[in-house]
Amino acid sequence: MYAFFPRLLLLLLLPFLPHCTYLPPFPYKIDIQQGNVVTEEMVARLKPGMTRSQVRFTLGTPLVVDVFHGDRWDYIYRLAPGGRITEERKLIVFFKNDRLSHIQGDFPQPPAFSEPSPVFSIPEKTFGSPPGVDGIENEGSDKKETIDFLKENQTNFYRDNQ
Repeated sequence: MYAFFPRLLLLLLLPFLPHCTYLPPFPYKIDIQQGNVVTEEMVARLKPGMTRSQVRFTLGTPLVVDVFHGDRWDYIYRLAPGGRITEERKLIVFFKNDRLSHIQGDFPQPPAFSEPSPVFSIPEKTFGSPPGVDGIENEGSDKKETIDFLKENQTNFYRDNQ
């Protein structure tokens, strides 16, 4: 009878034994990194006017190339440790005529994009119109003198260089 009592006690306590250990209520979830890792240093290297291949070399291949917007590349980075999103960063790169025009996103604008691009102005200078265009016809005396001068200098030029 004394041998029966410890066995009975063991059978009664056996269902409570798993409660002595800690098991998380959900299965283990891994840390997930998705997308392109883009740093502020990489964004600082961007300059307006860069070609698509230069941007791809600097930032890597874009995560999303929109079929309907061919002049836009999207770089998206997401970190989800344990299934909870803690960090999400976006960078959108825009092109105009296959050259980098501007960027948008969660990164500070590089100095090259905050400076106004230089604008070259063409001086307002009018040049006189060629003879005979203003409605006043020349009688041809100027043309004959010009042709004679050219012939003279041409023959002198070839004679001196031989």
